[in-house]
Amino acid sequence: MVTERANYELEVIDRIDAVAAADWDALVGDDNPFIEHAFLAALETSGSVGKVAGWVPCHLLIRSGDRLVGATPLYLKDNSFGEYIFDWGWAEAFEGVGLRYYPKLVSAVPFTPVTGPRLLVAEGADKDSVIGALVRAALELAEATRASSIHWLFVTETEQRALQTFGFFPRLTHQFHWKNRGWSDFDAFLDDFRSPARKNVRRERRRASESGLTLHALSGEELSDDDWAALYRFYRDTSARKWGDPYLNRAFFSEIRSTFAHRVLVTLARDEDGRAVAGALNFHKGDHLYGRYWGCVQRHADLHFELCYYQLIDFAIERGLKRFEAGAQGPHKIRRGLMPELTYSAHFIGHPEIHQAFASAIAQQSTILRHELQTLKNVGPFKRS
Repeated sequence: MVTERANYELEVIDRIDAVAAADWDALVGDDNPFIEHAFLAALETSGSVGKVAGWVPCHLLIRSGDRLVGATPLYLKDNSFGEYIFDWGWAEAFEGVGLRYYPKLVSAVPFTPVTGPRLLVAEGADKDSVIGALVRAALELAEATRASSIHWLFVTETEQRALQTFGFFPRLTHQFHWKNRGWSDFDAFLDDFRSPARKNVRRERRRASESGLTLHALSGEELSDDDWAALYRFYRDTSARKWGDPYLNRAFFSEIRSTFAHRVLVTLARDEDGRAVAGALNFHKGDHLYGRYWGCVQRHADLHFELCYYQLIDFAIERGLKRFEAGAQGPHKIRRGLMPELTYSAHFIGHPEIHQAFASAIAQQSTILRHELQTLKNVGPFKRS
C-alpha cells in the first residue's frame, strides 16, 4: 500500500525484503543489531515470524523523493506471545466488557526484549516531521485493519516522550544492565564490590573453572557446523524447560549464521573431547553487548553465571564497551553487578474510556516501580560512595 502526504510517500510493506537492506540500515544507528535488516529478515525468511506465528509484518516506510527518510518495524498480531511487555490482562479486560482486543499493532523486534530505536529517521531529515508521519500512518493502519490498539515496545526514552505528544500513554518496566565505569580489568570491577559480594563472584568463577571444561568466547565466523547445531540444541532445551514451544526454529539459526555471524559472540564450554556442552548466544554492535540465549546438556556448578555474565563482562571491559544487557527478568543479576534500569514503551488504545483507564492504572504502577528500583539499587553489590 502506497499513499502520498505533503512531500512524503508512505508505504506499508508485508516483508522486510521489500526494502533495500542498505536503505533500511542507513537509519538504524550504531549500537543496536536487532533492528538491522538482516536480523529482521532472518526472522521472516525462517518462518519464525509470519501469519502462522501471529506476527504479520506491515512495516512502515516514508520516502522523500527516492530517499528513504523514515521507517518503523510494525506487526499485526492476534496474540501477545513473544513481546515481554505483558498485556494479557488488558485482553481479558476487553473481553470482560464484550470487546475484542485482537488484532493489535505492535512495533517491536519479535522475541527480543531489547531497548532500541523504533522510529527510524534518516540523518539530516526533519525528525519531528518524519516521526509525525510514521505515527499518523500507524494510526491510519490501525483503523484500516480494525486493530484495537498500537504498542511501541522497548523504545528509547526520547521516543516514548515523542509518542506521548500523539496521545500514547507511557509504560515503564525494568531490566538489569551492566554499565562500564572505566574499569581496567575484571579484578578492578570486583574491587568496587563490597567484600561478601566480591567473595561470592570469585567463588562462582572458581567453581566454573574447576568443572573440567574448556571455556571460549568465539565470534560467529569462528563457530563450526557442530557448534551452530549445539547452539540450537541448547536453545531448544532451555525453551522446553522454561517456556514450552520455542519461538525460533532451526532455519533462523541457519539464517543468522549466513547473514549475521559478524554480530554474533558465543561463550562456549567444551568437554575433554572438544564437544560443546553449554553455551550462550550473544550479539554485539558498536559499544553494546547483548546476551540472548543460554542452554546446556551438562550441569556444572555456576557455569551459567560464568558463560552468561562474567565472560561477557570480561569481554566488554577488555574492548571498552559501554553497556552489557543480559536479557529480561532476573533480580539475581544484581549480586553480579548488573543493576536495574528502566525500560520504556508507549501505548494507544482506540477505545477512549479504556485508554484513559489503562493510562491511569499504568501511571500508578510506574510510580511504584520507580520506588522499587531505588530499593533494588540500594542493595546492589557495589561499595557505598
